Amino acid sequence: MSDRANVYRDQALNAAAEFLRVDTAAISDEERLTQAKWLANLMDSNFSIPGTPMRFGWDSVLGLFPGVGDVVTSAISLMIVHHAWQTKASPLVLGRMLGNVAIDFVIGLIPIVGDFFDFAFKANRKNARLLERHLERRVEKERASRARLSRV
Repeated sequence: MSDRANVYRDQALNAAAEFLRVDTAAISDEERLTQAKWLANLMDSNFSIPGTPMRFGWDSVLGLFPGVGDVVTSAISLMIVHHAWQTKASPLVLGRMLGNVAIDFVIGLIPIVGDFFDFAFKANRKNARLLERHLERRVEKERASRARLSRV
């Protein structure tokens, strides 16, 4: 690897580490959603196959390492679930998110089949969308509540 490539890689890794180092108890919902979307993109659609619309991420790459890769990617996936838990998402939303992570983990353990499944099943993107919908619903409820209060 060239010196320039090493510098870029180091800068990217430092930026990612700084992004993830944020105290998650003190960040806003918008920052949580931004981080969840960033993780989902990194894990599920960071790379593309030239000439095709097909995208894949580190989940597919790390899934090539039997067992260990699936454990690592599932741990990263749980960060999105943690963000949802911090925003007080309903048990149903959290259950769906955990189900997505569990499906990705269990099927990912199956040699070859799991690798193709990781390429097609984007658990992190699904979970980021679930978090986004949860936050949108909460904002709508708050707006409706304020509108009722302003009419009184």
